[in-house]
Amino acid sequence: MIDTRTFRSLVLAAALTRTGQALLRVGPPGGRERWERRNHAGRTVGLYAGPAAALGAAVAAGRAHPAAGFAVLAAGACGAYDDAAGDHRRGFRAHLGALRSGEVTSGAVKLFGISAAALVAGSRMKERPLDRLLAGVVIAGSAHLVNLLDVRPGRAAGAVLALGAPGLVRAGTGAELAAGALGAAAAVLPDDLGERVMLGDTGAHALGAALGAAVVAGNRRAGLLAHAVALVAAARHGDRLSAWAGARVSG
Repeated sequence: MIDTRTFRSLVLAAALTRTGQALLRVGPPGGRERWERRNHAGRTVGLYAGPAAALGAAVAAGRAHPAAGFAVLAAGACGAYDDAAGDHRRGFRAHLGALRSGEVTSGAVKLFGISAAALVAGSRMKERPLDRLLAGVVIAGSAHLVNLLDVRPGRAAGAVLALGAPGLVRAGTGAELAAGALGAAAAVLPDDLGERVMLGDTGAHALGAALGAAVVAGNRRAGLLAHAVALVAAARHGDRLSAWAGARVSG
């Protein structure tokens, strides 16, 4: 049974996301062209869902735990920078390889920015040094994981709904944080599946960070360690994971 605070977080995130998306569609800052992209099928879609989902998830997360709200907002901001820069290279290897060659990509800025914000949030959400480190890995890793799955319509938002739903049955802050992520994801899913909008890096990273914060709040060291190991493995095989996600949708 979902308690009242958890339900309110769900509704708040969904309402803010839907409202934000509608406002951006009506009056996109800088003109409509700046917000339009071509998706995998060559259709024109809007990036309105990304900032709207980031805002909805961040406000709901901040209501549950200020540090979690900060992590979600920072992840969304770093993703927005990458969306604006238009660097389409994916995965740690591509960006770190460019960095070794002297090129600082927007993806590298995003990688280090999200990681730093995740470690700061983790240090506020946990007390012991090892737990703080693991918490940072989980938040940053979750942000990266959801972005890896954002290769076809509905994949990222659907993954957040599937992975976050079990967290709703927990009591306390973890359930509230999961509800915020789910509310924002559910609000954008219909338009995402309809190929009218896309989350982009802004929305995918923010939703992933919210999901990671929920995991951090709802687990002790053993749970954090298990999630951290799984997320590091997912990042290590990111190219395969993205290819699998795309193949599952197209098939």
